[in-house]
Amino acid sequence: MQAAKTITVAILMAGVMAGCSNMTDRQRNTAIGAAGGAVLGSVLTGGDAVGTVGGAAVGGVIGNQIRK
Repeated sequence: MQAAKTITVAILMAGVMAGCSNMTDRQRNTAIGAAGGAVLGSVLTGGDAVGTVGGAAVGGVIGNQIRK
């Protein structure tokens, strides 16, 4: 079962990376900021959905404003 999960995650990550190939720098920074913010928000709030979404929103805004 663990191998199936690992393969599924690898396939999803490959799809995500392929989808980001034609993004502008600003779009890429926004996506990276949102992902990082979601992880940090989830960790800080113990997996609470509101913390995760809030972290993603804040991270996305910060990522969007980098090198403006």
